[in-house]
Amino acid sequence: MSPGKQASEREAAAPMAAGARLESMRRRVRLSRLAVLSAIAAGPVALCVAVASTPTTVQAATSSKPAAVRTAAVAADPGGYAQLFVSVWLRSSADDSTSAQARLAQSMAPDIELPAPAPAAGAGAQSKPESVTAVRSAQREGGTWSVTVAAQYADGSVRYYAVPVAADPVATSFTVTGAPGVVAGPARTEVPKSSYGVTVPEGDLSSAVGEFLAAYLTGAGEVDRYLAPGVRMSAVSPAPYTTVSVQQVSAVEEAAAGKVPSDGTKVRVLVQVEARDSGGRWPLGYELTLKARSGRWEVAALESGTAQDGGAR
Repeated sequence: MSPGKQASEREAAAPMAAGARLESMRRRVRLSRLAVLSAIAAGPVALCVAVASTPTTVQAATSSKPAAVRTAAVAADPGGYAQLFVSVWLRSSADDSTSAQARLAQSMAPDIELPAPAPAAGAGAQSKPESVTAVRSAQREGGTWSVTVAAQYADGSVRYYAVPVAADPVATSFTVTGAPGVVAGPARTEVPKSSYGVTVPEGDLSSAVGEFLAAYLTGAGEVDRYLAPGVRMSAVSPAPYTTVSVQQVSAVEEAAAGKVPSDGTKVRVLVQVEARDSGGRWPLGYELTLKARSGRWEVAALESGTAQDGGAR
């Protein structure tokens, strides 16, 4: 027999074999159904035997639900709770335990005694604070915290209070567990040397940042015209100042100190400005990233808040 004829017979035999297998599967299904129907007619015991003897094909199903990801719970900081307690505690009096301030202090710290300020505060007496701010929270063992709270008074003085606070296991409720204690304030930390070590002279870059910040803070012109392509930024609204003048510009990269470099060059700068309004003048600092394009500097990012510099010199 020729090879071509053999190949033709094999190709013809393939669908015949597949059809035979399909017919065999259908026959088994019909016999299984017949066995189950006969068992139902014969009674429950026969039904159990028929089901047990019926061949089944089981295919593992892939779950469509995403696998659950467990994340560690982050304990809630009770700084705000301690801040509120110190505020109402300093404004309450044991002589008037029914006042709103006293009742709130007692609800937050049921076992803590209220202060008893003198009826007529003299020169050496501590008046009620003008503002109270939580400045530090330290977590301890067993769900307890120590929160340092600063109370500022009208004469400019500040007192720091350490407040012990207990939190429940899921950090949804707190209780002040002890009377506040007056402590020394936080010490000043060492500030790393500024990375903005390159002095930028008056020129294209200082003019660009000056015009941008004037538009950003005074509404003088459109902010968009100073931005790099793709950058979106809105001016402060309403405009808080009437004038803005650049006092000093420092950079990380040397490229900021010379002529505008080739397109795509980026530099990071710290700009010290003086802003003025009807209430006076205000020294402000801004960190900017600028990008060179077509012989000019354009603002690519405003990243103020992390500057390590002492201000204009």
